[in-house]
Amino acid sequence: MIIKVVDYDKNWKNEYEKEEQDIKAILQDELINIFHIGSTSVSGLKAKPIIDILLVVGDINKLDLFSKQFEELEYEVMGEFGIIGRRYFRKGGDNRTHQIHAFQFDNIVEIERHLVFRDYLRKHPEVCKQYGELKSKLAEEYPNDIEGYCDGKDSFVKDAEEEAIKWYWSVR
Repeated sequence: MIIKVVDYDKNWKNEYEKEEQDIKAILQDELINIFHIGSTSVSGLKAKPIIDILLVVGDINKLDLFSKQFEELEYEVMGEFGIIGRRYFRKGGDNRTHQIHAFQFDNIVEIERHLVFRDYLRKHPEVCKQYGELKSKLAEEYPNDIEGYCDGKDSFVKDAEEEAIKWYWSVR
């Protein structure tokens, strides 16, 4: 996978909305909610051009019954893929365009972690800018090394997630 970080693209919202409609058509009543998450969901944030989608479903095990439909939408069905209780799908192979993180409705920790971090970045442009610059620098430094890229972001993301949680509870 070639790691490429680009300036925010306002078309990412449209790409998400198209995918949202396709997913809703598949899952129907099993889907509780669907969210655009990750860097492409934050206006102005530099990002790898991969649309991240969070699904909240009634029963995570029932999601496995929809594998064929996700494959028809050109997703690779990856199972838990390293996170217990998650279902992960990706589209685009080495040139990934979309990825889905699905959790059962009661997996509050994982669901809120994604949403709170997204909302924190949306409300804190200075942190958003720092994060985008870090990602650009790391993409140049590790253009073919996703582990190096992710390791380079790890400390920043953990610190920002901690601040995001404090912020979340202060504005509730």
